[in-house]
Amino acid sequence: MTPTELWSAAADIDFLGSSLDHWLMAAGAGVAAYLLSRLALRVVLQRLKLLAERSATRVDDVIVEVLGATRTWVLWAVAFLVFCEMLDLAPRWQARVSQLWFVVMMVQLALWVSRGVVLLLNRHLLSHGHLSQESASATLLSWGLQTALWTTVVLAVLANLGVNITALVASLGVGGIAVALAVQNILGDLFASLAIALDKPFEVGDAITVNGVTGTVERVGLKTTRIRALGGEQIVMSNADLLKSAVSNYKRQQQRRVVFKFAVSLETTASQARAIPDLVREVIETREDVKFDRAHLQRIGDGALEYEVVYVVQRADYKFYMDLQQEICLTLIERLQALAVDFAAPKTVLAVPEAAKGLFETRPAGARRVA
Repeated sequence: MTPTELWSAAADIDFLGSSLDHWLMAAGAGVAAYLLSRLALRVVLQRLKLLAERSATRVDDVIVEVLGATRTWVLWAVAFLVFCEMLDLAPRWQARVSQLWFVVMMVQLALWVSRGVVLLLNRHLLSHGHLSQESASATLLSWGLQTALWTTVVLAVLANLGVNITALVASLGVGGIAVALAVQNILGDLFASLAIALDKPFEVGDAITVNGVTGTVERVGLKTTRIRALGGEQIVMSNADLLKSAVSNYKRQQQRRVVFKFAVSLETTASQARAIPDLVREVIETREDVKFDRAHLQRIGDGALEYEVVYVVQRADYKFYMDLQQEICLTLIERLQALAVDFAAPKTVLAVPEAAKGLFETRPAGARRVA
């Protein structure tokens, strides 16, 4: 028998409803599908990498890394499904192939989304710094999002395979509610930790004041935040309680409004009193990083003329502010002395009972009181 006759005889053999030549054509189509998909993925990634190098945005970088998460076994699965599509299979097997298409596509889509979530979360935390201190919050958020993602994928696959998932979804919902009610306080602190990690009301190293406590944030945990107080002790606060309170973040302070008062003697003349606000203006405006606001004779008090001065320090450094305030006060003392203006002395009233007034009588030197 010649090779041609041998091939014709073999081609007539029917296996699972398809002849040998159909099997060979399907195998060739499957291999071609794998090679073409592999080549197309490589070309697309190379083009996107070139665009990412020229672009200033990070979106294309994320797309490149997400597409880089394409699994080789997925490409082989696609090739196998193309191979099956080329065969004349029975209707029930064709339905199974359609279901496998859905499973493969859903799994690969979930892998892309999972990779994208991790990349975006890491980039967000890196852009705000302190990634090491927030790794617990980042891990928790990533775990929660991926759990929700893969739960959705599994339910969708089961529904596509013909499984009735209504009872399963109801059971998951009831169980989730029961667990949430049992650990609602812990979950409140956990979500508060995620809110701190994402919203950034403060970061590790920031000086803050909350609920009367002033100190530096040392660590933001899953349930509590630790603050090193000015006295040296460590204050541990619940994340949920902390977010319910007003937080003053001094590290993000860009300028400082300063209000201070001083009083001069009532013996100050009207012309001297009128010159004092201009004198204060001159003293403050000669300083750097300072914006003078106002200086006024606020009121005539008991035994003193009281002035109020307002200026803005355009730097947040507390030491710079204190040095500046000291120099302003010293210079103001010198200028008022040159103007012959005295500061008001505190007035003390001493109440003496009638029976004790004799003890404070003025007597000549050397005289003695006779009982």
